[in-house]
Amino acid sequence: MTRPDRYLRRFCAVILATAGLSFTAVPASAESVLRIAMTSSDIPLTTGQPDSGFEGYRFLGYTIYDALVLWDLSSADKASGLTPGLAESWEVDPSDPRVWTFSLRRNVTFHDGSPWDADAAIWNLEKIYNENSPQFDARQAGNVRGRIPSMGEYDKVDDYTIRFTTTEPDAWFPYQLTFLLFSSPAQWEAVGRDWNAFASNPSGTGPFKLERLVPRERAELVPNPDYWDGNRVPKTDRVVLLPMPEANTRTAALLSGQVDWIEAPAPDAIPRMRSAGMTITSNPYPHTWPYQFSMLEGSPWRDINVRKAANLAVDRDGLNALLGGLMVPAVGIVTPDHPWFGNPGFEIRYDPDEARRLLAESGYGPGNPVNVKVLISTSGSGQMQPLAMNEYIQQNLRDVGINIEFEVLDWESLFPNWRRGAADPSSLGAHATNISFGWLDPFAAFYRFMHSSMAAPNGFNWGALSDPEYDRLLDLARSTFDTTEQDKVLAEFHAKMVDDAAWLMVAHDVGPRAMSPKVQGFVQAKNWFQDIAPVSIAP
Repeated sequence: MTRPDRYLRRFCAVILATAGLSFTAVPASAESVLRIAMTSSDIPLTTGQPDSGFEGYRFLGYTIYDALVLWDLSSADKASGLTPGLAESWEVDPSDPRVWTFSLRRNVTFHDGSPWDADAAIWNLEKIYNENSPQFDARQAGNVRGRIPSMGEYDKVDDYTIRFTTTEPDAWFPYQLTFLLFSSPAQWEAVGRDWNAFASNPSGTGPFKLERLVPRERAELVPNPDYWDGNRVPKTDRVVLLPMPEANTRTAALLSGQVDWIEAPAPDAIPRMRSAGMTITSNPYPHTWPYQFSMLEGSPWRDINVRKAANLAVDRDGLNALLGGLMVPAVGIVTPDHPWFGNPGFEIRYDPDEARRLLAESGYGPGNPVNVKVLISTSGSGQMQPLAMNEYIQQNLRDVGINIEFEVLDWESLFPNWRRGAADPSSLGAHATNISFGWLDPFAAFYRFMHSSMAAPNGFNWGALSDPEYDRLLDLARSTFDTTEQDKVLAEFHAKMVDDAAWLMVAHDVGPRAMSPKVQGFVQAKNWFQDIAPVSIAP
């Protein structure tokens, strides 16, 4: 039995033994209640800058809070674009592209009734960026700073206008601000200037209010009837969020009627769920499931033949069959139909014979295999079915002469390691990490992983990848405000990255969810984030 098998069986036993405690605490009542099983093993941070990856933003970020700029999640047919949030409009200074002016939305209040204005906006910026401010919170700062690397100065122009001056011209700045969420200064004062107390009694401007929080067990949300966007006032009386990191446990909970909605259902149970009348939804969206390689001294991945061999060893069509068709094979960070894909010369495909030839060229063979250690998770935000997928890849790579040893972590341990980097002791000497991510914008897709300035602890360049040509192209794209020209630069960068086999490319997620037929009004956007405000549940 492999280590993931042993871990999975032990983990399932624990979850199954305790699951009933979480399921049975929702009393029957006349109110409409939507119960959602998340993939996380704990309730994400509720103070304004969630942890637990993008699942934290999906369920405890954009529900309770707003950003200056939001994602338009209303369509299932087109890629999500930006839309005004707590800022009604924004513009960049044509004479100085580092200067951005944001006009704030008027007549908005936090859940506690206090006003949203420029003073509240600056207070929130201070909680993240000014370590000497009374409201500074290192935990929230750690969750968002790496997503907004060009943040420089900020100041109040008037009661409903603020100005940012970025450290350098950054055409992607509005995308980055989607991750900066705003908490109530008045509520922080009311709870004794204590972020731990605020976590149980948070106040944002979002469409939902947090009514109850039980760590590791549940969070209960109720509508904010005064939400500034009348079209997004929630249509259900209560949403109960339950952490369930194991796919079979989530599936059993849905089939038994203990929850109404599950993230990432177990693929082999989908026929059974469909026969029971459940709705299975999916929609390809900007998301990649890769191995990110360490380029530190001594890592086998420093050899391009080893990197290419790994990419040629994975049978992605077979993996897709294992997942019940709920993935798209990845041949790059972005999909081939995207303007950023470019024209790489190296074709990522299933070709184990060529993989063996490349390894032999570098001196590897049956008596001298490549030995690598990889950090993986048991579950997590966007991690799809990580144990089953990694076992499949382990076998594929073993067949060509690459032996993988797994270090299996829970998601809440693996995710913060992403910023600490391959050299950190918490990486346990691993040569790769398996963390999925969304490529909603160029910074999120490329810059934070492959620019040398983003090496740990500055960003998510976990493996300390450093290539002057990568840096040149990414810097050029970031300072190019004409999107057509920017796309050309990004396509050149992406083609080079594929030709270098910079990562092991495996899959794009399609965001599978399973729901009771009582769940109505859900539109699955082509986005990692989803809007649950329009969702209702039939009696």
